[in-house]
Amino acid sequence: MNYAVIVAAGKSERMGPDVDKAFLSLHGQPVLSYSLRTFEKCHDIDGIILVVRKDRLDTARGMVQIYGCAKVKKVVAGGATRQISVCNGLAELNDDVKIVSVHDGARPCVTSELISETIRMAKRYGAGVAAVKVADTIKEAQTGMTGTRTIDRSKLWAVQTPQTFKRHLLVEGYKLVNRKHLAVTDESSAVELVHKEIRLVPSTWSNVKITTSEDLAIAAALLKV
Repeated sequence: MNYAVIVAAGKSERMGPDVDKAFLSLHGQPVLSYSLRTFEKCHDIDGIILVVRKDRLDTARGMVQIYGCAKVKKVVAGGATRQISVCNGLAELNDDVKIVSVHDGARPCVTSELISETIRMAKRYGAGVAAVKVADTIKEAQTGMTGTRTIDRSKLWAVQTPQTFKRHLLVEGYKLVNRKHLAVTDESSAVELVHKEIRLVPSTWSNVKITTSEDLAIAAALLKV
């Protein structure tokens, strides 16, 4: 079975410490509802575990009912960090789940096609991670605003979600991360510790993550088309 773990338990540092970006209004609907419904409609997804802030559990359960998301099997509380939240979601999966697709609830423009392609790559290679090739020139600034060198962009990719893996690889990766007391910002960083080949799945910049008010405006424009 293929399951999704949709993570929406973080707070927005850029938009304010009390802003829950997953529940911001986007065309009158919560940001989270868009990705949730896309995973619901994706034929390659059998079930969903939704991870939200503890104080949003009732709100999230109500949203699941309102939008008829029958694939959501559980709504659970996240933790102080992304990796804790993902691990909380993984803990709810049964042994018959073989593929896990982790998605950030603050990416409302994800498509079913992208989800399915990451699943296909995960089945074949163990990992399928949405990413876009970096187009801009990249400068490294070790201190302040002073650029010290230009980094070769030809080999650089910006990683997004969904990030999809064979379940045992993701579980093993996080076990190693926790055992070594490491901090990782995404799932592929954990899986890289136990599985060297992370297959990148070409995405687009329209799969925007809501981190600023400008991102919210961009998503609103994209979803209006």
